Amino acid sequence: MSDSACLELDGLAVVDTASGMRLVQGASLRVASGGALSLLGESGSGKSLLAHAIMGTLASGLRAEGGMRIGTHVLDAADQQARQALWGREVALLPQEPWLALDPTMRVRQQVAETHELVAGLPKKDAADAALRDLARLGMRHAAALYPHQISGGMAQRVAFLATHAAGARLLIVDEPTKGLDSGRRADILAMLRAAQAGGMAVLCITHDVWLARALGGQVAVMLDGAIVEQGAAHAVLARPAHACTRALLAADPASWPARTHASAAGAIVARVDSVAKAFGPRTLFAGVSADIRQGEIVAITGESGAGKTTFGNLLLGLLGPDAGTVTRAAGLPRTAFQKLYQDPAAAFAPSITLEAALRDVVKLHGLAWDSVAPLLARLRLGAHLLARLPSQVSGGELQRFALARVLLLKPALIFADEPTSRLDPVTQQETLSLLLDAAGASGCAVLLVTHDAEIARAVAQRQIRLQA
Repeated sequence: MSDSACLELDGLAVVDTASGMRLVQGASLRVASGGALSLLGESGSGKSLLAHAIMGTLASGLRAEGGMRIGTHVLDAADQQARQALWGREVALLPQEPWLALDPTMRVRQQVAETHELVAGLPKKDAADAALRDLARLGMRHAAALYPHQISGGMAQRVAFLATHAAGARLLIVDEPTKGLDSGRRADILAMLRAAQAGGMAVLCITHDVWLARALGGQVAVMLDGAIVEQGAAHAVLARPAHACTRALLAADPASWPARTHASAAGAIVARVDSVAKAFGPRTLFAGVSADIRQGEIVAITGESGAGKTTFGNLLLGLLGPDAGTVTRAAGLPRTAFQKLYQDPAAAFAPSITLEAALRDVVKLHGLAWDSVAPLLARLRLGAHLLARLPSQVSGGELQRFALARVLLLKPALIFADEPTSRLDPVTQQETLSLLLDAAGASGCAVLLVTHDAEIARAVAQRQIRLQA
């Protein structure tokens, strides 16, 4: 193994102990001190499993095989316990969901100070002072006394970053750090990772964000079905991809999408907002916003995190009332004609009942015919065999399509799609969004699409409503 590498993997594999199946197939990678390696791939390709194998946090029933070196420590991948002594000191993991990495009962400053105290061994007072300096460096000194629920997703990501590497780990593994963030917050994450590199940290970035991989530079490796199918310098791989999987990922990047062709002019007004305003406590989200939403049109709601995009859609649905102005929905339409597609499909399904039971509940509640389900699932490319599964037993893209099927059963006049694909990889995102818009277009349904991605708004929407925080 190379002396200059901060992380080196030699044939690292992940095996399902019950079946003997190899879920990750002999990965060999190297990340230099101060360097970066971006691991790209579709959902389910094995990227996160590889990260857990490196950290020694594989779930029960999975076993790692092969060799690795982290800093000066040569390790047997099968010995997960040996890696625990390195957590925080040599290797740190920034997980996908920053809020899940933070303690909801602890203030922001405490969360960062705890790593300085318990991992780095600083006295309590020195740890608190160091935490305040860390927060100030990222422009967050004002948030020191706040709790996680009082800060935005981008801020939570920065706090988790500080808490993760406060003890000076030489290797930072980040799992989908820009997922669901707007362009400004993505740039913040990039700046944080570059600062970590400048301080000598090696960064292993697991992502489906081609923009981030290109901006980080360094090396890129592409995974498919548990195997690394292409790797090399980022500028070379992303400019001249050799493998079909890499080419598909690049083609599915929203910046490469062609503008959507809209079949016909918009129809009658489905909903109207007139000079609406909404505030929470002393903070005004937006004011004086007016718009008509018409049958069959696709309208993108854009704006920075915290601008009130979700709140605006909830006003249209009648889930919230405006503080000023009016919201008018077309006469004669039932309340079920206004439907919401959530950002996280798993949160929209009961985890312990099958997908068939979830759909049958809707059919029974609204007096629909079960016979209408099969052709709808076929149109959304969902096999009937998936109905017997729990929500956790299908992919994110499949679950979002089941959520769409449940919405379409009610023949909506308007679908409020709240970042419906931001948690999906580029290929699945493009497919799922196309199915959503095609299905809505076939029924003449209006779509109000919240997106943080300016390229998606450009490619699919007929017009945009931009909210200013």
